[in-house]
Amino acid sequence: MREEPHPPKVSRFRPNPPPDDPVYSSVPDDGLCLNAFVLLRPERGSDRVLLGRIDPDAPWETIGGMSRRRIATMGDRWMLPSRQLRLFEAPEEAARAILKDQLGIDRLALEGPKVTSEAWQRPEPAGKGLHWDLSFLFEGTWPQGRPLSSPPWRELKFHRPSELDSRDVGRSQFDVLALAGFLA
Repeated sequence: MREEPHPPKVSRFRPNPPPDDPVYSSVPDDGLCLNAFVLLRPERGSDRVLLGRIDPDAPWETIGGMSRRRIATMGDRWMLPSRQLRLFEAPEEAARAILKDQLGIDRLALEGPKVTSEAWQRPEPAGKGLHWDLSFLFEGTWPQGRPLSSPPWRELKFHRPSELDSRDVGRSQFDVLALAGFLA
């Protein structure tokens, strides 16, 4: 059996890993994000999913983890109810907060999470090196009889993702819809 000259790097991070310790890696060059997405259908088995257009005046810095620049960039594009996990937050806790803070739903049965991973490079000048996204996808059904509205959104609507133009979906979420199986 041939011995590898260096063991492969693992996902064990330190800001400044010791150079003589091959177990630790530094954070990927263009960062790492832990994301939670809530994918709601109008009824079980539907090929439609809830997307919304954000109200830029809503507190998306708090409820969505978005900077003012990113909020402005969203414009009229569709977005899934989602956000990045807060430091040391469990994915299930983030999903419950998304339901409550973004959709005004206190309790709803969710399946998951399904965990996805993507490493990708943003076009220059946005980033250098690879960015890594680890996403926790939770699925559920919109509560029957509940109006399709919530104050942080200008509009909420069920869409067939296969009928959307990827340019109309913001924040790299068209990729998430594909990873969730909506674009198979």
